[in-house]
Amino acid sequence: MARIKENDLPKAKLNSNSLQKALRIFKYATNHKWKFFVGLIFLLLTSATALAFPKLMGMLVDCVTNKDLDQANEIALLLMGVLALQAIFSFFRISLFVNFTENSLSNIRFALYENLIKLPMSFFSQKRVGELNSRISADISQLQDTFTTTIAEFLRQFILIVGGFIILGSISPKLTLMMLCIVPLVAVGAVVFGRFIRKYGKKTQDKVAESQVIVEETLQGITNVKAFANEWYELQRYKNKINEIVKIAIKGGQYRGYFASFIILCLFGCVVAVVWYGITLTIKGEVEGVGDLISFILYTTFIGASFGGIAEMYAQIQKAVGATERVFELLDEKPEAISTTIDTANPIKLKGTVNFCNVAFSYPSRKEIEVLKAVSFDVAFGQKIAIVGPSGAGKSTIASLLLRFYDIESGTILIDGKNIYDYDLETLRGNMSIVPQDVILFGGTIKENIAYGKPNATEDEIYMAAKQANALNFIEGFPEKFETIVGERGIKLSGGQRQRIAIARALLKNPSILILDEATSSLDSESEKLVQEALEILMQGRTSIIIAHRLATIRSADQILVLDNGIVSEKGTHQELIALENGKYKNLSTLQFTDF
Repeated sequence: MARIKENDLPKAKLNSNSLQKALRIFKYATNHKWKFFVGLIFLLLTSATALAFPKLMGMLVDCVTNKDLDQANEIALLLMGVLALQAIFSFFRISLFVNFTENSLSNIRFALYENLIKLPMSFFSQKRVGELNSRISADISQLQDTFTTTIAEFLRQFILIVGGFIILGSISPKLTLMMLCIVPLVAVGAVVFGRFIRKYGKKTQDKVAESQVIVEETLQGITNVKAFANEWYELQRYKNKINEIVKIAIKGGQYRGYFASFIILCLFGCVVAVVWYGITLTIKGEVEGVGDLISFILYTTFIGASFGGIAEMYAQIQKAVGATERVFELLDEKPEAISTTIDTANPIKLKGTVNFCNVAFSYPSRKEIEVLKAVSFDVAFGQKIAIVGPSGAGKSTIASLLLRFYDIESGTILIDGKNIYDYDLETLRGNMSIVPQDVILFGGTIKENIAYGKPNATEDEIYMAAKQANALNFIEGFPEKFETIVGERGIKLSGGQRQRIAIARALLKNPSILILDEATSSLDSESEKLVQEALEILMQGRTSIIIAHRLATIRSADQILVLDNGIVSEKGTHQELIALENGKYKNLSTLQFTDF
């Protein structure tokens, strides 16, 4: 999923319920709340000095009529003082709001990530990574902009509008009424027109993005384009798209032209109308003097600009409230009962016997499909048990249930004779390690990836784990050795190298129960040999559960389970199962052309 742009964020209706939810952000302000309220005081002071400016400007102009130079000097100094105060008040307002916002959002970001990382696998199986990324990036950014500037500006503009109208009414009720009839309407019209033009501009951007997709697809699949001699087809496809861009852009240009004409004719026409009517009232003596007229025009300009800005700010606040609701939806999700700190002093070590007793399970997203149906088996300490069967039979599900990624619907899973739900998750998962088919490494160094199995491991322990995992040779072949960056998801390493890093990681963890989920199925013969040798070392002295497609890798297992349609249809050693006439295991062996 593409990252949601802030402009595309949905808006929430502003009502008491949505605002009450949004105010929960103050819970994360902790001891920084006072900064917001002191910032509001400076906001009021900023607005007050802004409202004083047009009045003083009018008084300064009146000095021309009165020919009073001393008064002019005093008012000019007063104006400079007002501007200096406004600058100081604005500095503290912005600084305090930014300080409050950044500290609050830092706490929200951490709380969101902490809750997210502790949510159960059932949550992640129903959510897309792109959507979750958007919550942390676009939604938080929207909150950042809103609390840093938008709310403050919205309140400031609102105060300017209300205060401006009160002062205008005191200068000339007639002129105020006339201004009220035209200026706000034209300002709102300009906002609506401007928003329409922005939407049209977005259409152009979308079409440009679509044309870029064509270029990207063509270049990525250039082999196919060349092989089919379809250069003409791709050129035509691209030409059609850029022709669409031209049409929309020209249309958008025309609308921008209309908008410019609208601004010149209507907005400046309103100013002319207000000035004309003000002069008329001044000549008639209904407005005291030129100074009051200048003040009136400045207040009108302030109010018109505020009307224009406040509508956009209101829309931004709606988006922020919507973003807050989505962020708190994640924060309200119930996490797993797992600690975020590790007790390295007294880790509980399990022996590693496993018993599945009539376990039934369906995935939360597909409750109508029963993946496991009354599955039962026992694994003694130190045994190697293999689970085979067709795709979708439930093999990997057994590993997920053992790790308590999901809750079972019925039956019991015991480890060392104790129900797995009686263990805390740190103890349970701390005694297990999984080596999957598709190993995903973190983007740091080889050393960091191996140490992920035991973050406080010594250099010697990491070195020994790499050696036992048959990884030392290729690691030492890199110039940076253990400090080699593996790249995103381990992309700089081959599949076999990634597998051996994962085995080294598991060795370092020293688990009681080892789960191998088709750990060699995607490797070439040479890599498989090296990985298999490392796995044999890894499986020594611990309970091992091997999920496999390639039956050649499990012939030495102490017990083989054949899963089919959610049940254990066959159970026994390789020799016992191969001897079953028309057995599923025997049929699977035949299909793989394995020479037994």
